[in-house]
Amino acid sequence: MPRLPAPGYPADVRERLEADAREIIGRYPQSRSALLPLLHLVQAEEGFVSPSGIEFCAEMLDLTTADVTGVATFYTMYRREKGGDFHVGVCTNTLCAVMGGDEIFATLKDHLGVGNKGTTSDGSITLEHIECNAACDYAPVVMVNWEFFDNVTPASAKDLVDEIRAGTTVTPSRGAKLCSFRETARILAGFPDPRPGAVDEGGAGGAPSLVGLRIAKGHNPDGDAKTGA
Repeated sequence: MPRLPAPGYPADVRERLEADAREIIGRYPQSRSALLPLLHLVQAEEGFVSPSGIEFCAEMLDLTTADVTGVATFYTMYRREKGGDFHVGVCTNTLCAVMGGDEIFATLKDHLGVGNKGTTSDGSITLEHIECNAACDYAPVVMVNWEFFDNVTPASAKDLVDEIRAGTTVTPSRGAKLCSFRETARILAGFPDPRPGAVDEGGAGGAPSLVGLRIAKGHNPDGDAKTGA
């Protein structure tokens, strides 16, 4: 396969990435299985999966760049071009759309002055409408760097992006305080979250998500055990 027209990483960056990549690859019995976290690793370096990152992953895993590109372009969690420090994804799939997702997305486009996949002039936010976040019981949902913000309204969505752009510490509905997109990508690559207390702040299923489970276990939604059944 021909090589991509991509510059290699500087020597110091390459050395650091290779050390991290070997650690990731060592977790898997077959090296190819390490491709997804390796893509997060290179995304953490540049903020997106660049041709240089694709070539690096291919070399480390003895794959073709076509193999790596096919995976990187299949999953929407990998950026194909540079974006902001915070990825704001508004779910516009069926239930979220019905509950106000379309209105939220239109409001944010107007408020931020960008279109879909557009980045604000200060480089802080990239806005995108995205498919189902598997949090329909909290619709409409917005995700920032893959952290959940539940039951969002157009007004609260505007407040959210304003706080992010102002540099305010923002805490999602479920999960640890927000960190940058690159920092998130490194965590998704499988490296420890260095922020004190972040692991303990990790999100979990809330009451709406657990209603079905409670019913399946023979309890009413309010937690009282059923009788006579």
